[in-house]
Amino acid sequence: MTNDLLRIRDLSLRFGGIVALDRVSLDIARGQICGLIGPNGAGKTTLFNCLSRLYSPDEGDISFDGKPLLDVPRHRIAALGIGRTFQNLALFRTMSVRRNILVGAHCRIHSGFLSDALRLPHVQAEERALGRRVDDLVDMLGLGPVAALSVGELPFGTRKRVELARALAGEPTLLLLDEPAGGLNHDEVEHLRVLILMIRERLALTILLVEHHMNLVMRVSDKVVALDFGRKIADGKPKDVQENPNVIRAYLGTAA
Repeated sequence: MTNDLLRIRDLSLRFGGIVALDRVSLDIARGQICGLIGPNGAGKTTLFNCLSRLYSPDEGDISFDGKPLLDVPRHRIAALGIGRTFQNLALFRTMSVRRNILVGAHCRIHSGFLSDALRLPHVQAEERALGRRVDDLVDMLGLGPVAALSVGELPFGTRKRVELARALAGEPTLLLLDEPAGGLNHDEVEHLRVLILMIRERLALTILLVEHHMNLVMRVSDKVVALDFGRKIADGKPKDVQENPNVIRAYLGTAA
């Protein structure tokens, strides 16, 4: 039995004459943190959107936990065990921190309209379990002091943690982090590094991380995959990828 949680094979996607992904293949093992790097326009977020089923590739296959992912409708992705944050925050600004996190647990709710309306015992038990789950995440991510505040009142770095908590509320086994360090200062990036390692350990997660902050990627990842113009140009240990001539050329325009 393979230890890979995610397998991507020959994934290709075109937008008109633009090749966004060109036969990309990669594997991510269970419990691994994989950094996905590349210059702007390399295809990183496009790959994320294929995993989230926001895009349908023209060619190739994706398997998640041994099952085909491309057959799964996008509204079932979260319940399957894939959680995601976004490069541009997608929070409900007028809702409290706690209620924003609770939204992320919606995919784990099994009761229906009638049982909700009648307040049946299993509905109440489910609500209590979700409440405990949210409380745990609030504590884990240090959001207790702001849990009752509206998200719109919070500084950017705190809102980033709220979105992370919301993604975790769905109890994913694979967490997709899209530019989590974007807009953060040096101290916040270091706190994020510790946080990523902590949640991987405590929640037994597999993490795919898209990030431009090279210091964060190289310090937190078990492996790194580099894309350029939609093609994979490197795949391996962080230090090996960092020193790969193709990666240096993609970022600096020279192999020197």
